[in-house]
Order: sequence, then C-alpha cells, then structure tokens
Amino acid sequence: MHRRITGKLVIATHNPGKLAEMKELLAPYGIEAVSAGELGLGEPDETGNDFRSNAAIKAIAAARATKLPAFADDSGIVVDALDGAPGIFSARWAGPSKDFAAAMAQIERLLQERGATTPDKRKAHFVSALCVAWPDDHLEEVEARVDGTLVWPPRGTAGFGYDPMFLPDGHSRTFGEMDSIEKHGLPPLGLGLSHRARAFVKLAEICLEPR
Repeated sequence: MHRRITGKLVIATHNPGKLAEMKELLAPYGIEAVSAGELGLGEPDETGNDFRSNAAIKAIAAARATKLPAFADDSGIVVDALDGAPGIFSARWAGPSKDFAAAMAQIERLLQERGATTPDKRKAHFVSALCVAWPDDHLEEVEARVDGTLVWPPRGTAGFGYDPMFLPDGHSRTFGEMDSIEKHGLPPLGLGLSHRARAFVKLAEICLEPR
C-alpha cells in the first residue's frame, strides 16, 4: 500500500542543481524540505548497479540518519553510441570538481572516435529514479526518462550537468537553453518535460496531495 508524505522531508542530495529542482517540484504540496547538505549528512557510497538502487541507497541512509522521510534522486545520461555510458557514472565523469564542461567534452570526443557525427547516431536519454524512504524502511520508488539527441557545441547556460548538449525530442532548444519552468515545470505552468519532472508526476500520484 502506498504511503503519503506529510510534514518534514529530507532531500538526500548535495547537488545544488538537483536540490533547486526538487524544492520547486515540492513547493505546491506544502512540504517542508531540508537538504542532506544543510543537515551535515555525509554522502553514502553509491554501490548500486542501476539508477533505482542508487536512489534507494541515498534515501535510506538519510532516513535512518534523521528519523524523517527522505527523498532521493539518482539520474544520469545514457548515450546509445557509447553503449549506455556514462549512465550511473554520469556525475563521476565530471570528477571531484564537478566539471561538466570537461565531461561533455569527453562524451563528444568518444562520439567522434566512434563516427557518431550525425543526429541519428547521437541518440541519448536522461533517466531519473526517485525514491522516498521512511525510517521504518518503507520505500516508494518510480522511474522515468526523456529521449533526445546530443548536440555540439553545448548550447545555453541554464540547468546543470549535461543539459547544454541535450536536445529533447520534438524541441529546438537544449535543456541548457530552457528556463526552469519550461524544463521541469508541471502543468499548468509547464509541460513536465524533464526526466525528473516526469518521475515526480508518478511519485506525486501515489505519495503527495496538493495543498
């Protein structure tokens, strides 16, 4: 049986971009959200072999440490021509300094080495797995994706991570060129376009009630 989120919620992330998106998505539901970083929590080792298990690792660790429900995302970009890389290692490709410009350049270099120079050979998708964990180990888990094509050079300075090189299907601007409402705003303001927004819609249906 699904469980509703009420009261205070820990957002189990130290990524400021993810934190901003999650807080915006939660705002209409009147949930008081505090981040793992604000609480001084450490980052657990992400030892899972897929997005869903890594999201669960982060949510469970935060819930047990705080005795509060905890909400975690694990997401990344999956590039067809790179056999699914970087996938769950998307953040790690940016290194300790979170240099996503270098990570995007690495993807482009590998695509060029494989002759992936035309749009049909540059398909990719973003995945977002969301997990809410309670201190008693109850879990609610959802997953969603958005498909697109990788462009070069990167375009736009909005968003974060690999957004500037990701052109979602059916659109003429990259995630890096879209404002937050356009990228992940939910109806009626936005289209719920991003992978995280699509996963959040699924989660809201089972765990959240609008104010």
